[in-house]
Amino acid sequence: MVKSTSKDAQDLFRSLHSAYSATPTNLKIIDMYVVFAVFTALIQVAYMALVGSFPFNSFLSGVLSCVGTAVLAVCLRIQVNKENKEFKFRHLENILGFGVCGRVRFSSICIGSSRSCTSRL
Repeated sequence: MVKSTSKDAQDLFRSLHSAYSATPTNLKIIDMYVVFAVFTALIQVAYMALVGSFPFNSFLSGVLSCVGTAVLAVCLRIQVNKENKEFKFRHLENILGFGVCGRVRFSSICIGSSRSCTSRL
């Protein structure tokens, strides 16, 4: 049985860092947006755990909005990545247009469900 050492972990982090440093800037920006969306969802979950979940439907709408935003951003990242051969023949304007339309549609659904949750109070 092989024991894992801290040197192995450092080598792993170094290799991940060197591989990620070769990532284009536009993909790094999308990655930071995904991290922000997930972090916002975690803050909402922590707030619910500390304070309580009185309007649970609003909490659920907020968390699912953050998770959905992260999923849409990951889909955008997959399509924008130059190394992905599946979307090689699609134009960047077409990809961004579908992304914006999907995000607007998703946001309108989230806002509508959030308003219907708070109007019952």
